[in-house]
Amino acid sequence: MAQSLTRHIIHADLDAFYAAAEQLDNPELRGRPVLVGGRPDGRGVVATASYEARKFGVHSAMPMATAARQCPEGIIIRPRFDRYRELSQQVMDIFRSVTGIIQPQSLDEAYLDITGASAERPPIAIAIDIKERVAEEVGLTVSVGLGAGKCVAKIASDLQKPDGLVVVPAGAEAEFLAPLAVGKLVGVGPKSAARLIAEGVHTIGQLAAMPDAWFAQRFGKRGASIRDHARGIDDDPVQTSRETKSISSETTFAEDLAERDELLAVIDRLSGKVADALAGKGFAGRTVTVKIRLSDYTTFTRQQTLPEATDDNAAIAAAAWTLLARELTPGRAFRLLGVGVSGFTTGAAMALPMGQQRLDL
Repeated sequence: MAQSLTRHIIHADLDAFYAAAEQLDNPELRGRPVLVGGRPDGRGVVATASYEARKFGVHSAMPMATAARQCPEGIIIRPRFDRYRELSQQVMDIFRSVTGIIQPQSLDEAYLDITGASAERPPIAIAIDIKERVAEEVGLTVSVGLGAGKCVAKIASDLQKPDGLVVVPAGAEAEFLAPLAVGKLVGVGPKSAARLIAEGVHTIGQLAAMPDAWFAQRFGKRGASIRDHARGIDDDPVQTSRETKSISSETTFAEDLAERDELLAVIDRLSGKVADALAGKGFAGRTVTVKIRLSDYTTFTRQQTLPEATDDNAAIAAAAWTLLARELTPGRAFRLLGVGVSGFTTGAAMALPMGQQRLDL
């Protein structure tokens, strides 16, 4: 492929973002183990652990009580999402000054297509410039992976954290991926990785060598995509927008709820939030979904399709309560509830920046 046609994709990932933000704002926290998340005496979990805390085996999504035991000197801080969004916007503005083709994945990571910008400067110079600007203008460090595809760029950005920069030359994707653990491949989660390892597939290179038909047998519809990614083939574009599919709100309880009146109050509150968001966006939907997590962590959803699309609080709450009421059995307690609306009427859904296609309130 001619050099002028080679894509150059960056995956940029802020390092331990929430914890780094707290250390940025409070110099006394720098160099100390910081745990951002909920309370250890409740059901709080770790949202982000600083690298100082990670030395103790603490990681994201770990129960805060466990993290506090493993890292007794850890400083527990409640999240400040308004501040994190502010810092994220500053970082994204830097990205957008480089290219208009940007796909935010969350507050702390994004894909950038710098193919056009690379006509004037070498791609690695652009990557270094991004890292330096984020450090100087925002005060945070960002790890960057650079390659010809999104999958390779994302894997590369994670290899030398924190403050990493890994470049995968075009044409060297398969060679780069081959020795890496199979669980590092985008699309292969922990359960899939465990099954593959049990079959003797330990590396991405071993996965790439499997016959085409094998991928369909193991992964179904995702087989072709996982096969191509394992072989370094990735033409997935950096998408700047995606159609909104649903609007939802959910809450996790400090203590399990089982009382009918308490559950009804939660449904009313969540439905009101969803109705307000629908009205604010000019949306109306026909499908109401209730997300349920029981005290034993069993999680499932129930949904109902209404005769007409609605953004009415009462209609959403009525449908959601009907769905939940069917699940009220003696001795059953609930850890989490969520209410969502989808199935928007024609023309109701609109393109929003990536990462906002599902609005969790």
